[in-house]
Amino acid sequence: MLKLEKFEEATEIVGKVINKTKIIYSDYLSEQTGNKVYLKPENLQYTGAYKLRGAYYKISTLSDEERQKGLITASAGNHAQGVAYAAKEYGVKAVIVMPTSTPLIKVNRTKGYGAEVILYGNVYDEACQYALDLAKEKGYTFIHPFDDEVVATGQGTIAMEIFKELPTVDIILVPVGGGGLATGVSTLAKMLNPKIQVIGVEPAKANCLQESLKAGKVVTLPAVDTIADGTAVKTPGSNIFKYLQKNLDGVITVEDEELIGSFLDIVENHKMIVENSGLLTVAALKHLDCKNKKIVSILSGGNMDVITMSSVVQYGLIQRNRIFTFSVQLPDKPGELLHVAEVLAKLQGNVIKLEHNQFVSINRNSAVELTITLEAFGTEHKEKILKGLKDAGYEVTEAAPTGIYH
Repeated sequence: MLKLEKFEEATEIVGKVINKTKIIYSDYLSEQTGNKVYLKPENLQYTGAYKLRGAYYKISTLSDEERQKGLITASAGNHAQGVAYAAKEYGVKAVIVMPTSTPLIKVNRTKGYGAEVILYGNVYDEACQYALDLAKEKGYTFIHPFDDEVVATGQGTIAMEIFKELPTVDIILVPVGGGGLATGVSTLAKMLNPKIQVIGVEPAKANCLQESLKAGKVVTLPAVDTIADGTAVKTPGSNIFKYLQKNLDGVITVEDEELIGSFLDIVENHKMIVENSGLLTVAALKHLDCKNKKIVSILSGGNMDVITMSSVVQYGLIQRNRIFTFSVQLPDKPGELLHVAEVLAKLQGNVIKLEHNQFVSINRNSAVELTITLEAFGTEHKEKILKGLKDAGYEVTEAAPTGIYH
């Protein structure tokens, strides 16, 4: 059983290696939701995620013999870095099996801590089975990323820190992949205040815990499909499931599209990079039916590669109508392009990309198709621009954006 004294022990032990991530009050998110919203920025950990807590505490409890055999784990990236970092601190070998879809930044950082990285399988579950097979074959000590009470105890140190800073917290939102973080946080939180609500948050297309709780037993999803790679897990932990059943007050699921907007919210208002899995709790704020509550959203990690970041920013701007594309038909005669440009300038539309096609029709009165990608301030400004063009006599057709850089 998970015990308070073990959480206290873990807090002391991991305190030697973690970054003290003080909670941050969010004026923006508080105003948006009508609650008092605080962020627990585990994206600012040394390894870029909370996983260092559970990995380091687990390894600290092993015997010298178990450590010297070498450590092995499977991970989509954040637990990998936690194990690699802890193994380096203890001067022992670490082998990490990661899904082939793992972002390059997580692979390189894991290697940077001195671990041997093996890419195998399309999702975590496949990588985990391969790691278990290797542990049996080579005699390595396996460190499970979530289905382990000791690892979950290490993750629960987050709740200890939250209560020290905000003892009157009403709700804690916690991301869920396999359930280790949710187990540790919810179990300790209920010990410290039985009245607190702890709510798990999963991607809508990787909701293995939600389905398991409905069934009353651990179930495996046939597939997962989400941009939140750190929580793309088919099966929650069987060893920790009983704690989740007892201590979680519910599970919220969010669509991938919601994570895109949440990324922009955090970047623009808090100047932080948070990976998609870490943004689950930010997106979930809009799903809560409450007001004037003190809510802590755990931002579980920030290990996002630059290519993914670029894509999320582009989609986010398009989603919020700050980037949009449209076409107009022009007569094939001098000055028409200039006239369109003047209309857009008066309406403060900033041209990002322009395509001028003279071969759409043999009718010279509508022979040119001008496709324009514009930057706007948002939906209201976009509609004002489109109306202005129509008032100027142009036939305007909205088009699917092709991206800013393509």
